[in-house]
Order: sequence, then C-alpha cells, then structure tokens
Amino acid sequence: MEIFGWIVRLLQGGAANLAAYLAAHVLLCLVPAFFIAGGMTSLIPKEAITRFLGRKAPKYVSYPAAAAAGSLLAVCSCTIVPLFAGIYKKGAGLGPAITFLFFAPAANILALAYTGVAIGPDLAFARLVLSLGFGVGIGMIMALIFSRSDSQHDLETDETFAGKRSIRWGNILFLLLLAALLIAGTLKIDLLTGAYTRFTLPIEGMDRFQNALYQIALFDASKGEEGVSAQGAVLIGLLALIGITAWKGFERIFEGINRWVWVSLGLISFTLLVAAVRMVPHAGGLDIEITGRMIAVALLLVAVAFTVRRQLSQDDLRDWLWESWRFVKQIFPLLIVGVFAVGMIRQLIRPEWIEGLAGKNTILGNAVGVLFGVFMYFPTLVEVPIAQMFLGLGMHRGPLLAYLMADPELSLQSILIISAIIGRPKAWTYVGWVALFSVLAGLAYGAWIDGVTAFALISYFAAGLAALALALWLVNRRNQQRALSSVKSAQL
Repeated sequence: MEIFGWIVRLLQGGAANLAAYLAAHVLLCLVPAFFIAGGMTSLIPKEAITRFLGRKAPKYVSYPAAAAAGSLLAVCSCTIVPLFAGIYKKGAGLGPAITFLFFAPAANILALAYTGVAIGPDLAFARLVLSLGFGVGIGMIMALIFSRSDSQHDLETDETFAGKRSIRWGNILFLLLLAALLIAGTLKIDLLTGAYTRFTLPIEGMDRFQNALYQIALFDASKGEEGVSAQGAVLIGLLALIGITAWKGFERIFEGINRWVWVSLGLISFTLLVAAVRMVPHAGGLDIEITGRMIAVALLLVAVAFTVRRQLSQDDLRDWLWESWRFVKQIFPLLIVGVFAVGMIRQLIRPEWIEGLAGKNTILGNAVGVLFGVFMYFPTLVEVPIAQMFLGLGMHRGPLLAYLMADPELSLQSILIISAIIGRPKAWTYVGWVALFSVLAGLAYGAWIDGVTAFALISYFAAGLAALALALWLVNRRNQQRALSSVKSAQL
C-alpha cells in the first residue's frame, strides 16, 4: 500500500504540474508563438531568412542577428521552440538557429533586469556575458560538427520553398502584429498588469470552487509550484474546445475553409481575452478585472483580423493556418509528456539536498545546479525567485549561475521537442554542450566569488579555448577530408 500511495503521489504531481502549466502559460505564450512560426514558414521567402541567418551568411552578421532577435523576446524555452522550428525550417543555418534558441530564454532583456534587481547586478552581468559568449560558441560548434547535414538541410529548403522570392509588406505587418500579441501577453510591466476597472459576476460558491481546485491539484508554493485557479480551470476547458474545433477545421483546411475554422479562430480569440483579464473568486461571486493586458490583446486581435482580411489571400490564410496547426501537432504532445514527467520528478527532489550537493563551488555542485534546471523547470522569470530560494537554502552562487544558465534551456519537455525538430543526435549534442558550458560558467563565476584573481580565470579560459579550438580544428579537418573523398568517389 505504501508503494501504491507513492505512485499515486507521483501521478498527482504530474497531473497538477500539467494542469497548472496549461492554465497559466500555454495561451498567451504558446498560441501566438505557434501562429508566428506558421507565418514565418508560409509567408516569408527563404531568402529573407537566409540573408541574415543562413549558413552562408557572414558569421559577423548571422550570429549577432540571432542573439539580438532573441534578446527582445521575454519567453521561456517551450515558447521559443516553435519560433526556432519556424526559422530553421525556412532555411536558417543550424548555428544561428541554435544561438537564437539558446540566447532568447537565457538572457533576454527582461530576465536580465529581473535577475539584477532580485539577486544582484554581478550575477545579471555574468549571465549576460556568459550567455552571449556560450550561445554564439555553441551555435558555431554545432554548425561545424554537423556541417554536412546542415548543407543538406539548406538544399532541402531550396527545393521546398523554390519560387517564393519576395515578401509583401502586408505579410510583414501581419507577423509584426502577431509578435506584438506575444509580447503584450507575456511582458510584465505595470501598464499591462494594472487593472483599470472591474465588475462582479454573482456566482455563488466561487470560493469553495477555488479551494476544491487547490485540493485536487496539489502544489507547494515554496518550491515555485503553481496551483490551478478558477480562471485556469475555465481556460483549460476552453483549450479543450479549441483542440476539438481545430481538429475539425485546420486538419481539413485543404478541402476548404469550413465553419469549424472560423469557430476555432473565434474561440482562440475569446480565450486569449479571458487569459488576459484577472479573475478573483470570493464568497460573493467572481470579480473580473479589466487589465491593460486585456485591452492591448483586444486591440491587437482586431488589428490582426483586419490585416488578415485586407492583406492575406485565401491561399495565404490556408497555408498559414495549416503550418501553424502542423507545428501544434508536432510539438504540443511532446510538451504535455515533458511537463507531466517534470511534475512527477519534482516530487522526488528535496530542498534539503541543495546545501549538501550544491553548497560548494565544485564540479558536482554545478552539475547538480544544471540537473535542477532540467528537472525543476519553471516558466521565464519564475526561475529568478526560485534561485533566491536556492540561495537562501545554502546553494553557492556558482552552482546558482549554472542553474540560471540551464533552467531556461534544458527543460525535459524542450529537449523532447528539439529532438523532434532537428533529430536526436543534434539535440543531445546541443544538450551536452549546454550542460558543459553551464557547469564551466558556474565554476568560473563561483571561483571569482571565492576570491580567485581575474588573471587566473582568464588564463584558465584561454587554455580551455585553445584546447577547444584545437579539437574543433581537428573535426573541421576530418569533415573536409570526408567531403574531398566523397567528391573523388563521385568523379570515379
């Protein structure tokens, strides 16, 4: 019976984590991200991507462009993956795409500002410098290791998107509005989070309903876990309706844009508005607070609808919705599996382990910080107060930085999704490099905190970079020899 109770607790943890994630983070983050990814794939010609992010673009253009694009998006790893999939499928080189994938959740402007205020500017500066250096470095390493498959990927995108040479200004405006919708739904500033008016729905028993939800979906707020609110329960129900109507509409969209397509789009718009308001349940009913976010989302939805009507042809609309739906089918099931698994694994991790395993700046301590980042995944910005909690429990600042480097990058669900997009060999190679660099970042920063001189740290880094450069030179030489052998064999 004890084993049965233990299994039930694990399943409850997985279900509660999944419910909280679906209620709080899917709609205003992932839904716009899926539509942006679909728009990039269907509406932007390959040349517009490869000009800045292609494998043949100058490195001094492609990698800074990828990092700059990522720095503006205050999103977590699950939200950045559909955007990564969109630019990669459209022809971005593997290296710049990886830099974008790494840098956006690790060191976007909002995450850095929050880290500086909550924990300290020294940690924020270290996070910025190391994320930029490692993001570009990992991208270049991945491009070098997989240069042959990257070249083949470039040829495949040439065949797939041949004939699309120019991008209309209407399409650019449409994608910018979708990006603004994503930013308005995720940005945490007073203008958006503040409530400007409220009204009350006289629904009795809302306080009891909320307490029942907290009992069903158990959570521990001290660990950064989130319960399911009454608003969240409503959103989960709407999300289920969206799934049903989208399956009936988007799945058959090449047979024609039927009524289910419009019902699904209407439900999506309504659900985004519901997600953007603030609901406060109490004994007397349910308070609905109209926030700046809700007003911004409403205005942007109107602008998106107007742009679709005036700028997109029937073929454009069909292609956009189909590509967006295809990304949902590819990514969303893996996301659900990953979030559920993380919820179960969280039940096995005890806070008291932190001081014992990561209380000192050792290789083991930094590796533990990275593992916590994988299995105790939190949405963007939530990792900062969790880092404060770890610090209070005795974690050294070195492993703490390793955690902050890894948590936005290596969540279990994002690893599963990336594997589906670029293949398991590339995905696990990426995971290995991120884990290694996160450990090294924590060790270096922790050593500086412990009093190691800057000269010594620079010397260690120089030696490490020299060894890495030698290894990459050997890999590049081997790739060139293989390519030359292939050419000679083809000539014979």
